[in-house]
Amino acid sequence: MKLTVVGCSGSFPSADSACSSYLVEADGFRLLLDMGNGALGELQRHIGLYDLDAIFLSHLHADHCIDMCAYFVARYYRHDGGRCAPIPVYGPEGTEQRLTTAYADTPSASSMSEVFDFHTVKPGAFEIGPFSVRTEKVCHPVEAYAIRVEHDGRSLTYSGDTGTCAALDELAADTDLFLCEAAFTHGKENIPDLHLNGREAGESAVRAGARRLVLTHIPPWTDPAVNLADAREVFTGGPTELAAAGATYEI
Repeated sequence: MKLTVVGCSGSFPSADSACSSYLVEADGFRLLLDMGNGALGELQRHIGLYDLDAIFLSHLHADHCIDMCAYFVARYYRHDGGRCAPIPVYGPEGTEQRLTTAYADTPSASSMSEVFDFHTVKPGAFEIGPFSVRTEKVCHPVEAYAIRVEHDGRSLTYSGDTGTCAALDELAADTDLFLCEAAFTHGKENIPDLHLNGREAGESAVRAGARRLVLTHIPPWTDPAVNLADAREVFTGGPTELAAAGATYEI
């Protein structure tokens, strides 16, 4: 598998990165995990506008899904070649209604489903193209899911947004790359069931026995160097680094 960080900023785009969006590729299939603010523009640095094969939305906060409205425009109103065939979109219950409300002026109440083939995510295992995936509900104020993506004996686990969560630790067990949010700073914010800090992300990686930890979803007001140091202090089982827009990983 190849992972490309399209965007990794938390809450709102930074000067250096769009919000959460991660491209996973294998066997010519392209799966996008989240499409937050600014992600659609950045995605076009890596693949063509119509080259995606499926999209997974971890939850329905704007910094993880709002550029789906712009992508609706690109697919629905495409002139050259005609309207795009529906692309599978996996998201929590109510994803279609959330995007329709956010867009606010679709031609009809069902227009989103003319270009997006919506599938409701629940905890469980299923296939997306060549990938075997498993999803688990995590701790966040809205319905939110972490996802484990496996291909050819290798695995990637993406936390989405979550507080400390046993389900996340179990999902990430022995994963080759743990893409884990670290929005908060240890000793500063302490809000249960919302976000992890760098130390908590490291502790989750330890419990999971992950082989590599990549911290993501760090908002512009958080010092990433502090979160990186905090994570490295507790997780020594493999490399620990910060996600950066444009970074790629072979898994």
